[in-house]
Amino acid sequence: MCMRRCLVGLTFCTCYLAFYLTNKYVLSILKFTYPTLFQGWQTLIGGLLLHVSWKLGWAEINSSLRSDVLTWLPASMLFVGIIYAGSRALSRLAIPVFLTLHNVAEVIICGHQKYFWKEPFIFSNLVLQFDPDGYFWAVIHLSCVGAYRILQKSQKSNALSDIDQQYLNYIFSVVLLAFASHPTGDLFSVLDFPFLYFYRFHGSCCASGILGFFLMFSTVKLKSLMTPGQCAAWIFFAKVITAGLSILLFDMILTSATVGCLLLGGLGEALLVFSERKGA
Repeated sequence: MCMRRCLVGLTFCTCYLAFYLTNKYVLSILKFTYPTLFQGWQTLIGGLLLHVSWKLGWAEINSSLRSDVLTWLPASMLFVGIIYAGSRALSRLAIPVFLTLHNVAEVIICGHQKYFWKEPFIFSNLVLQFDPDGYFWAVIHLSCVGAYRILQKSQKSNALSDIDQQYLNYIFSVVLLAFASHPTGDLFSVLDFPFLYFYRFHGSCCASGILGFFLMFSTVKLKSLMTPGQCAAWIFFAKVITAGLSILLFDMILTSATVGCLLLGGLGEALLVFSERKGA
């Protein structure tokens, strides 16, 4: 059992690392900044793979009541906000900064907003190092993440499993993002994308969609096999590896204020992991 948990944890870390590095490559190196199309493609691939897994018996999707599906629709709308704003933010922010800011979502969930805002000077110094638009989308992304998780916890009595919820998220996201691609201008602007017919772009997009599915699947397995404290520890480990390796692969300006804020963010998350493990 212990070996199985370690294998699932390592699989999760590998998918986490590969997913974020691939997305960063597409968004920042290739500069494919058309989130309705990019995220629509990812959710389409994820939905198709999950449907195939269900048909092959590798995943269980229940035929839920209409009332359960309707109850989950607000969460699916938040999920669209998460992936859309997250794509916008990640295209402008360095991976370590983006992952550090994810601690804010945990703060929203835990109800420690006052503690977070006690360090405005350090946070403002960090903001000045990067594109303000990236932080605008990061705030939207993190707000949606916090609201999504709160709504998810408040609907524990819902008959939908984690796989059911994700399946509905995929379906809703594909439909909504497909309709949104025209009014946002992405549908026609993408024709001017310089790498549209390059194999490395096609391969990166395919890899991103597949990795997103495996990250989701490994996350569900991780939560089903481990306690919340153990899950938090693996997620923290994956973030550290991803942030560290991304510094070597992508350009990032490391000032003393930036490094200090990243270290404080890592320390804060480590303390959160420690408290959850102690609570368990």
